[in-house]
Amino acid sequence: MVKITDVARRAGVSPSTVSYALSGKRPISEETRRRVEAAIRELGYRPHAGARALASSKSNVLALVIPLRAGIHVPVAMQFAVSVVTAARRYDHDVLLLTQEEGEDGLRRVADTALVDALLVMDVQLHDPRLPLLRSLDRPSVLIGFPAEPDGLTCIDLDFKAAGEACVEHLVRLGHRVVALVGSPPEVYVRRTAFAQRLVQGFTAAADRHRLASAVHPCETGADAARRIAEHLLREQPALTGVVVHNEPLLEPLIDAFEELGLRVPGDLSVIALCPDEVAAALRVPVTSVALPSAEVGARAVELLMKKLDGATVPDATLLAPRLTERASTARRAVV
Repeated sequence: MVKITDVARRAGVSPSTVSYALSGKRPISEETRRRVEAAIRELGYRPHAGARALASSKSNVLALVIPLRAGIHVPVAMQFAVSVVTAARRYDHDVLLLTQEEGEDGLRRVADTALVDALLVMDVQLHDPRLPLLRSLDRPSVLIGFPAEPDGLTCIDLDFKAAGEACVEHLVRLGHRVVALVGSPPEVYVRRTAFAQRLVQGFTAAADRHRLASAVHPCETGADAARRIAEHLLREQPALTGVVVHNEPLLEPLIDAFEELGLRVPGDLSVIALCPDEVAAALRVPVTSVALPSAEVGARAVELLMKKLDGATVPDATLLAPRLTERASTARRAVV
């Protein structure tokens, strides 16, 4: 690894002079600066984050606030995190990952230091208590998620309301008249997490528009929970023929539970999921799904943040249209 002393030796100056050239803390001659810069290029020296921050008044670090609360499916959350980190590196930025549930205190702790230049905030609630602080900060921010009142904020996400509607529309085209949504764990709805609430809004609106019999059920994960919810649905809706699942870990156990209860997928019951394409396609019964575009959302969120850091104007709202891929888990409703 190239050190600052190596640069100093190549440029014929002291290490402190190299430090001054990087930080700008003391004036040095133009000739000396050129020698230092030439040595840096020749040796491929990369100053550490502290030196870069001193030189530019920026840290070149973004904060990704992604509290791993109860009910969050960590593998999906990490897909978003990886996409943000990958995109940030293309802009020569690093990412500080904040996973604790600290609310406003955590944001303020980071924002009151020179640790980060800007913030990306996930797991947004409809009435998120962090929003007033985000509106008041002197650092740019982008939300991955849409609160109920997004004024004064920059937000991006999949259009979950449209996704819920798309799932119902697909079942309607196949002739289904009795449908259910098996949703995320109950605590996600108790917090009024925005993406879950908006999916329910879309599902319910489309079901009402087509005059379907419908129900919404939050559900824990695991095989036991899958069996319980399958039994409950069939008691409550004995004519059920279409199920939308917004709970990725529950997807395969739920299909197994329905089949153990005598319902074949898709012969007797059509199933649609909101989940990553690779998960839907790899199941024993490949599942018709609306993709969770984590890579695109993460990359575009970073792009919005970089533009804001450069002083450019960006759209307040960016909603990605849902993309439904039909697979083996949905079929036309059998006419009895």
